Amino acid sequence: MNTKTYCVISGIIFLLVALAHLLRIYNGWEVNIGTEIIPLWVSWFGLIVPALLGIWAFVLVKTK
Repeated sequence: MNTKTYCVISGIIFLLVALAHLLRIYNGWEVNIGTEIIPLWVSWFGLIVPALLGIWAFVLVKTK
């Protein structure tokens, strides 16, 4: 696998994770791990960080 393919696949995965967090924020879905409820504000980090990584991956593809 070359670098371009790796960046495209990574970018898609990161953007899908960001989309899942965006859907959680929009719909207000609860996430439970055992008896703990994960607060909704955690998904803001789960939206921003993977979105930036996904965008970065596609920028790398475009510059190479």
